[in-house]
Amino acid sequence: MIRTLVITHQGEVLTGLALQNIVIADYAWIWADFAMPTAEESLLLDTYFHFHPLAIEDCMHILQRPKLDYYEDVQFFVLHALNERTLEAEEVDLFLSKNFLVSYHHQEKSEMDEAWASVQSEIHSRKGWSGGPIAAAYTVMDKLVDKYFPSLYSLEDELADLESSGGSESVEELMSQVFNVRGRLLKLRRTIVPMRDLMYRILNSQHVQSNGEERIYFGDIYDHLLKLTDMIEVDREMTADLRDSYISLNSNRMNSIMKTLTVITTVFMPLTLIAGIYGMNFQMMPELHWTYGYPLVLLLMLLLGVGMFRWFRRSGWFK
Repeated sequence: MIRTLVITHQGEVLTGLALQNIVIADYAWIWADFAMPTAEESLLLDTYFHFHPLAIEDCMHILQRPKLDYYEDVQFFVLHALNERTLEAEEVDLFLSKNFLVSYHHQEKSEMDEAWASVQSEIHSRKGWSGGPIAAAYTVMDKLVDKYFPSLYSLEDELADLESSGGSESVEELMSQVFNVRGRLLKLRRTIVPMRDLMYRILNSQHVQSNGEERIYFGDIYDHLLKLTDMIEVDREMTADLRDSYISLNSNRMNSIMKTLTVITTVFMPLTLIAGIYGMNFQMMPELHWTYGYPLVLLLMLLLGVGMFRWFRRSGWFK
């Protein structure tokens, strides 16, 4: 599907025009949005706009790393949107010129709809709006970056729950959750860091057609990406701390179990020795014929067990 937003020299907005019937020179500027385009519609990138073949190839072969390329009077941007369900990156491409903006994406994106509505509203509310294609491109980038925040906030809430966990779950379950969150943070990092680097390049590029005021807006997006990057790094450190805490807790539990088993084994060692001696069937063992031999041996074993238990306790084995 291709939708068009045409702005006349008088500041009026026209929508719904067929792209093939638009003569760009007759208008102030246009925005053409290729949303899940067919193969026939994609051909218009070449037959109508005459974009560079390498840029068109980048649009067809997803997923490219966020980047900025220059082709004569057209700047080509590869941006990454975020799938909120899978946290996977989804490509959004922009072709920017002084009199048009072309957006191209293979998935339906709510961010693009929001940017589309925002630009229309801005033009209607400010007649003669001079923002043009560069301002529309900024709006798209801003909406894409804004969608990063809810996913990261959701992961931070999960981390907070893990940190305050009352121990109702096993260490194995908690460790699994920590590694799950850490993996999703890594997915976010793979999307956000390249976008941050791209925005830095835009800010320091002399080719992007923008004035000082517009650079301030791009700087605001860059600040958001810096904030997101810092949040991810802090959250990754928190997952590492939680992982180390759970490993220490598990080791402490294992040490406690081993200590208990060691005490039990040590107490029963002399008792087992006595039982082993009197379990031998030699004929010439005088104790076997004592009238009170059996209760005396049991008493001896009881006294040994109690005595060793008290000795271990006094020595601090149970602290």
